[in-house]
Parts: sequence; C-alpha cells; structure tokens
Amino acid sequence: MANIKLFESKKIRSQWNEQEGKWYFAIVDVVAVLTESVDPQAYWRKLKERLNKEGNETVTNRHALKMRAADGKMRLTDVADVRQMLRLIQSIPSPKAEPFKLWLAQVGNERLEEIENPELAQTRMRALYKAKGYSDEWIEKRVRGIAVRDELTGEWKKRGVREGKEYSILTAEISKATFGIVPSDYKKLKGLTKPQENLRDHMSDLELIFTMLGEASTTEIARTKNAQGFPENEKAAIEGGTVAGIARKVLEKKSGRKVVTSKNYKALTEKQKREIDKQ
Repeated sequence: MANIKLFESKKIRSQWNEQEGKWYFAIVDVVAVLTESVDPQAYWRKLKERLNKEGNETVTNRHALKMRAADGKMRLTDVADVRQMLRLIQSIPSPKAEPFKLWLAQVGNERLEEIENPELAQTRMRALYKAKGYSDEWIEKRVRGIAVRDELTGEWKKRGVREGKEYSILTAEISKATFGIVPSDYKKLKGLTKPQENLRDHMSDLELIFTMLGEASTTEIARTKNAQGFPENEKAAIEGGTVAGIARKVLEKKSGRKVVTSKNYKALTEKQKREIDKQ
C-alpha cells in the first residue's frame, strides 16, 4: 500500500508491506528532510558509497521498490524499514535526527493501531482534511468516495486486472463516460500541474458524488456480469461510467449548470486566506 507521510510538512514516500507488517520509506526523501540538501540524490549516492565500503548492513541489505517520482512515473527507489532507517540516521549529521526518530516510532505505532481498529484511519483522515480547511460535508463525501474506490479496485484485483497501467486505463474510461473528460485533462482544467496533486482533493461535492456513482456502478456491473480480465472489465467500466454520465446530463439540463468545473481547492484556500488577512 503506497502512501505519503508528512514530517514537518515535508513529504516522505512510504509503502506498507502487509506480509511483513512493516513500513518502507524512500531513503532519498528522508535524506532531503534531514540534510535540506539541494541535491538529495547526490548526497545519498555519496553516502551509499561510503557506507558500502564500511560494510554497513543497512546499505548491503537494502531494498528497492517502485514509487511515484516527481515526474509522475513509477521508478525503483531505495527504501529502508524503520529499523534500517534508525541505523541510517546515525550516519547523517542533522539537528532533526532525534525528532525524526520519534516521528518514525509514531508512524509505525499509528499503523498498528489502525490494523486493530480500522476506524482510526478514517478519523485521522478526517482530521487531516479538516486541518486543511475542508468542510465536514465535503470530508464525508471524500471519505465515502475512498471506500467506494477501494471496493472497486478490490474487485479488479480479484478479476485479474493488473495494478498500475490497467487500473489507470479503466479509471480513465469511467471518468470519460461520467464527465466526458479523462483524469489527465481534468487536472489541466483545474490548473493542477504537479503529479502528486490528487484530482479528487480538488473536486466539488457534485463531482465527488458522480465519481462515486460511476465507480459504484462499475463495481456492480462487473459483479453482475462476472467480468474477468481486462477487456471485460473495460466494458464494465464504460457501462458504469455511462450510468453516471446519463445522470449528470439530466442534472445539468434541469439545473442549467455544468457539473464539471475548473474551480479547485487551491483557489478556494487562497480566497479564504485573503478573507482571513482582512480580519
């Protein structure tokens, strides 16, 4: 399970391994946080060479996992678990070393708590969105949308659809049938230029609702037709998105307003900041 963790507002790519029951963290992201280097990749390369010569166990036994890079592509990235990371930190002189050690312990403990009580994950997610200024009503739709999406991808996995490219294609088919636009163009419409920016975090309430309808319909159709493999699930995705697309067009005709909008959360928060500054 890929994820992004925040340490002092800095992003650290991470991945939870269900079989091993542990987190893996992108080493270069940790290096960037601890050293504030302008080129953390170069810093890590030099440090890796030195530790290799010393026979450091953290480096000789390191893993590499595919994680999303700044350009949006999945690339092999050196990673370390909590134990390895704690050893690695000892080789990086930084005033942030001790706070980061405490952060690592907290992250690991929170995940174990969430496994025991899944509701905690949703509670923490709600708190994060609330801190960013989202309304309670929007948050409820966003959290529900995540559950609908998880149910859909669970079906795809059981039905032989491969993660990565095939998931992206099917998601694009649902979006195109629902909104008449694929996610990449949707992001451009909303002015989202960074690969890590999540389109759904910038959707309006109605956009979230129709996204859920398209994905829930796709799940139901795939189950009903017992779709197997990519081609059959692609048909189900188009049909599921079409259900939501028809409903969207009916609403637009009745209301006289388009559901798809260029408005995004970034613009909204800037307006909110200006209002606060006036007070």
